[in-house]
Amino acid sequence: MILRVSTTTLAFLALALPALAAGDAEKGAKEFNKCKSCHAIIDPSGNEIVKGGKTGPNLWGVIGRAVGSVPDFKYGESIVAVGAAGTVWDEASLVEYTKDPGAWLKAATGDDGAKTKMTFKLAKGNEDVAAYLATMK
Repeated sequence: MILRVSTTTLAFLALALPALAAGDAEKGAKEFNKCKSCHAIIDPSGNEIVKGGKTGPNLWGVIGRAVGSVPDFKYGESIVAVGAAGTVWDEASLVEYTKDPGAWLKAATGDDGAKTKMTFKLAKGNEDVAAYLATMK
């Protein structure tokens, strides 16, 4: 039996694959419970979407925002340098960052001495949390 696949079909499948790999925002809302001990989600009007800690920055609008750029939050030098270089959070970078913030910063800065204040590593559910945070804008 010969199976013929058109280039149109292949193109459609290639475009569909990233969607299949995307996180689930609904699952991410539950996974975010691990994050709220340090992070809150507060909209620009001051409405607390998720009550959380103040150890980490407000995560409202994090996707699409320059790295290390929440006003009046005291970031570490390394993450500020990444943002100053023009890096903007997207879902993929947030997934990688939450897996191992220190390793991500070292790679992003090219400095093996780069340090992070975020010591928590999200072992699983990273894609879901990123998808959830993408809805907070």
